[in-house]
Amino acid sequence: MQPVNILGDKMEIAYYPGCTLKTNAKEFEETAIKVFEKLGVRLKEINKWYCCGTVYSLATDNLMYRLAAIRNLIRAKEEGYDKLVTLCSICYNTLKQTNLMAKEDEDAMYKINSFMDEEPDYDGSVEVLHPLQILNEMMDEVKAKVKKPLDKKYAAYYGCLLLRPKEVAIDEYENPSVMERLIEALGGSAVDFPLKNECCGSYNVACNKEAVIDANYRIITNARKNGAEAIVTSCPLCHFNLKEIQKEVKKAYPDFVGLPVYYFTEIMAMAFGVKK
Repeated sequence: MQPVNILGDKMEIAYYPGCTLKTNAKEFEETAIKVFEKLGVRLKEINKWYCCGTVYSLATDNLMYRLAAIRNLIRAKEEGYDKLVTLCSICYNTLKQTNLMAKEDEDAMYKINSFMDEEPDYDGSVEVLHPLQILNEMMDEVKAKVKKPLDKKYAAYYGCLLLRPKEVAIDEYENPSVMERLIEALGGSAVDFPLKNECCGSYNVACNKEAVIDANYRIITNARKNGAEAIVTSCPLCHFNLKEIQKEVKKAYPDFVGLPVYYFTEIMAMAFGVKK
């Protein structure tokens, strides 16, 4: 996808953290705020935000499930923003799909706006973005901020929710490359990694851990065979599955050799010389 001047002349953008960025993925948020500050962009956390709903409902009549996402979009609009950025892949997908529904399904939005009679009506006018879409336009600025080139081989792992369905994809959904370009801009090498949009097993980690173990064995082993010395991702759930399950993968597959797993903002912080 070609850059489309996302920020324009604005260097502050509304930021929706979501729940995990305040708990298990604090390092993701902390490094993101710092590296974007280095690039001259302020991520302004919106006031009184709510859980996004976790995963966008596939049931077309499940409008109640979308109320929280709509409320977050209303909060951003109330504060005067027409764009809202979120780091978590799951939050991004949920907010983005909900916003598309707001633009395209008048009947659904009539019901939602009528139900939320104490809230102002919402019309889909807040654009939902992922930070990688902003960085896609700032690669020259990223290169200029590098103090400690990475000098390492990384596998960019996108998972599912940044790319599916294709209507919400942050890049070419079959063969994305924005994270690879970021890795190269930071002085690292991006390896050819055919499983970069393979599912990590997602929430099966809670009910079918064997499936997650098998998926992560394939993904991490493939990354290593293609020369990767580490994996880079954007999704807190993918990060958890790829990183925290490695001990159990080793028990199931004695030949398994793990890899370090980082958020893309963590490797940016490394290259920028930013302390966590």
